[in-house]
Amino acid sequence: MLEQVARDGLVLLGCGKMGTALLTGWLAAGVPARSVWVIEPDPSDWLSASGVHLNKGVPPAPAVALLAVKPQMMGAALPALAALGNGDTLFVSIAAGTTIAAFEAALGDRTPIVRTMPNTPAMVNRGITALCRNAHVTDAGMELAVALMAAVGETVILDGEHQIDAVTAVSGSGPAYVFHLIEAMAAAGVAEGLSADVAMKLARATVCGAGELALRSEEAAAQLRVNVTSPGGTTAAALAVLMDAGTGLPPLMRRAVKAAADRGRELGK
Repeated sequence: MLEQVARDGLVLLGCGKMGTALLTGWLAAGVPARSVWVIEPDPSDWLSASGVHLNKGVPPAPAVALLAVKPQMMGAALPALAALGNGDTLFVSIAAGTTIAAFEAALGDRTPIVRTMPNTPAMVNRGITALCRNAHVTDAGMELAVALMAAVGETVILDGEHQIDAVTAVSGSGPAYVFHLIEAMAAAGVAEGLSADVAMKLARATVCGAGELALRSEEAAAQLRVNVTSPGGTTAAALAVLMDAGTGLPPLMRRAVKAAADRGRELGK
């Protein structure tokens, strides 16, 4: 699918951390730098040397325009691409909180639009992106959007935009939960007598290693947990706290994810 991008061109509006991760993935996948136009007011040295068309306008009919600016900057940035609306150019957004309806209002109600929610592990090619589309995106257009996001990790297709806030709450914001877990594990280790450096190294390696094991294993996460838990042992003692139905991790995580999803709905209004 990326051959179409190489032939007709791609516009990248915004090239911060996520835009850079995507662009790196596309170039590595064989998209020629000469087929990419980037609009970025504060380009990095890497971007300036990448060989893309940088801040030189946009081609008349690119295959894709990918919107990677922060949501609060979207209103000021979109007019640069307004002329591409209501045409054949596929618009793909990675901006949290900006609805398909908002893009249709700005670009035209016949514009093909795919809304996505990636996450920050995309910066190390380990992201996961959820995608949904409006009625003007063809199956081929959706396949192209999936191929673009697959350059930085896995993808899932949603039943509709109504699910995007839940995705944001689980995987979009989720890396922060995991980072906080590392912090909390390290702090607990210090409380039990470890040095801060040793506790942090143990926590980081444990979380990263367990995540890799979960990724590679064909067993369910619940079974992997059971595999580590000897009856009456140390892990069982800890899990009795973590899995408590009233005060443990499950109800806490439900509240956290709900808070994130509710906030996403508020931002989308």
